[in-house]
Amino acid sequence: MRIRTVVAVVALVAAFIVAPRLDAAETGSVIFFHPDGSGLNHWGAVRFLKVGPDGRLNWDKLEGMAVYTGHMKDALTSTSHGGATVHAYGVKVQADSYGRDGNDQIIAASGAKLSLMQEAQANGLAIGVIQTGHIAEPGTGAFLASVEQRNERYEIAKQVIASGAQVIMAGGEKYLRPRGIEGRHGTGGRKDGIDLIEQAQSNGYTIVYTREELLALDLAKTKKLLGVFAYDNTYNDKPEQVNLRAGRSHYVENAPTIAEMAQAALTILSRSPTGFFLVAEEEGTDNLANANNAPGTLEALSRADDAVGVFQDFVTANPKTLLIMAADSDAGGMQVVSPGKRRGRGGRTSSPRVGGVTFKAGKPMAPTLYNGAPLDGQYGTVSEPFLSAPDKAGRQWPFGIAWSSIVDVSGGILVRGAGLNADRIRGTMDNTDVYKLMYLTLFGRELN
Repeated sequence: MRIRTVVAVVALVAAFIVAPRLDAAETGSVIFFHPDGSGLNHWGAVRFLKVGPDGRLNWDKLEGMAVYTGHMKDALTSTSHGGATVHAYGVKVQADSYGRDGNDQIIAASGAKLSLMQEAQANGLAIGVIQTGHIAEPGTGAFLASVEQRNERYEIAKQVIASGAQVIMAGGEKYLRPRGIEGRHGTGGRKDGIDLIEQAQSNGYTIVYTREELLALDLAKTKKLLGVFAYDNTYNDKPEQVNLRAGRSHYVENAPTIAEMAQAALTILSRSPTGFFLVAEEEGTDNLANANNAPGTLEALSRADDAVGVFQDFVTANPKTLLIMAADSDAGGMQVVSPGKRRGRGGRTSSPRVGGVTFKAGKPMAPTLYNGAPLDGQYGTVSEPFLSAPDKAGRQWPFGIAWSSIVDVSGGILVRGAGLNADRIRGTMDNTDVYKLMYLTLFGRELN
């Protein structure tokens, strides 16, 4: 009798140890914000310009922080489409991948043959994608589309529209209208004759084309929203001198900002009783930086930080929401150069100078540092330096932006976050871990 009792107790203890927990983790909604190409250096630069060296951005105020590692299956530096695919599926893929592993179908970290967004939709959650680039940009597109080549933009656009996401906002009207058909922003380019905007309208989408139309929309009555805000991108990703000569601003003037898109998207998606998954991308932070357009990049970063403020306010009011944000690489390798004054004989000081370049407000800088690194000021090369916002003593400081590259590099990327499960954003997080934390929040299941 005593032996049988001991055996029974041992069996009970063993069962308790090895049995899966029945109490699932708390679940909630997820906002994934991808300010593409933005490293710690980018955020430092816009902090100086926007709030000064002693100020703090919305980005600074997020409680979760981890070092991000973003290598691919076959490369140390991520690509935008490969990195987005890892975020969408949670597994390492080849760098040249868009919703696949090279040309092969992916099995996600969850075991499903679906992206995280497709799996969320299949489980009854509302979904949305918002984007300042065109509709086929991978930061959002890879969550809804799967193609062999990144340049299959017309097919990507078709899959995104066919997804049935409650919210889709981006540029790229050229990929939505048939060739020869005049749209609101230009003539369509589709060779298959399909008008995806008409198709979306017949499937219940409300269509808006400008910032004014978006802000005037009665969101309480809007069930599905398609925003088409530019012929291609909502920014002009050329060097600043090229844009100046053409009379173009850094962004299309009648397009909404990513913060304005975010506010509208959250209003619609948050009505879902089962929760939602929103993926947002500010792509100007990447494309303008890769064009070595310093004033444009700083504007893009400022806009991204405004969106962080919108997301943070939502999470504060809706604590069962995870905000998680990360880039996948560093666009252009931008760095702030701002030397102090040098003290000479007799206590006299000279103008700030470094690398053969004088930094003085109102005076143009040389086009490069002594090592050949391109140097930008307020209007590009050979222009006066930027001036920081005042520090706590009221002083403003001149600075320039030096560039190391015109492509993406492996820089100092951070994962930031707030809200539900943001306490898990700490230490070092791989790009696959971004997916796993979003999965845990949406479905309450830990993945190895």
